[in-house]
Amino acid sequence: MKDFAGRVAAITGAGSGIGRALAEDLAGRRAHLALSDIDDEGLAETAARCEGRGVKVTTARVDVADRAAVFAWADGVVAEHGAVHLVVNNAGVGLGATIEAMSYEDFEWVMGIDFWGVVHGTKAFLPHLAAAGEGHIVNLSSVFGLVSVPSQSAYNAAKFAVRGFTDALRMELEITGSPVSCTTVHPGGVKTNIARNARIDASVADLTGDAGAAAGDEFEKLARTTAAEAAAQILRAVERNRRRVLVGPDAKLIDLVSRLPAGLYQRATVLGAKAQRRGLARRRGRQ
Repeated sequence: MKDFAGRVAAITGAGSGIGRALAEDLAGRRAHLALSDIDDEGLAETAARCEGRGVKVTTARVDVADRAAVFAWADGVVAEHGAVHLVVNNAGVGLGATIEAMSYEDFEWVMGIDFWGVVHGTKAFLPHLAAAGEGHIVNLSSVFGLVSVPSQSAYNAAKFAVRGFTDALRMELEITGSPVSCTTVHPGGVKTNIARNARIDASVADLTGDAGAAAGDEFEKLARTTAAEAAAQILRAVERNRRRVLVGPDAKLIDLVSRLPAGLYQRATVLGAKAQRRGLARRRGRQ
């Protein structure tokens, strides 16, 4: 897809962050929009920002973990817009917990949205994209789909799964000569609400010293890429039919780290975490 004008783009998680930024960017390129989220207020605000630009904007409240709801939305998008050409499976949530302390309910919550949401969106829209004669699927993984991080096992599992799923899809589409293509996105630190809105178990403090709002504050300090910058990089990757896009300079650095021997980067991570724990213990001892 070299031109988005007149095309129809469906975006999940459009109520904030990268999803909203993609919607605004695409509206500026005169693409019609089908937007979904479970945040009604945020979704309405995104729609309001995109309207008045000569494009059609529709919204739907969709829980991407609900397969039937996603398939119904996909059919509804085609019914309302006549076709769909670009699908961005962007909706995502975060969870911080050790494996020992993590509940199955929280694990299933993350996998339901971050992985199964991608699967549902891909399978629901793929036939419609093929019917349109051209199409592109964008699936959001993460830098945590490149390297594993203590306290992020569920998120790692989901994002590594998205990476493997989308890589396999890309090859299948090429083998069959499909008019549809796909791209995996690995954002680094992007200024969104995902860290602040994540579920953080108390067990995280034992590993990192940070929990709850403190973890969200720390993420915001480290995040260097704006959602608008991320959206521009993602759409440029679609135009160039890239297999994978690393969003932000930190993502490129982490990609390099992921190519090191596993023992090397994992030992460095363990040593860093232990040093952080010792520092926290000393600070608490002085209080």
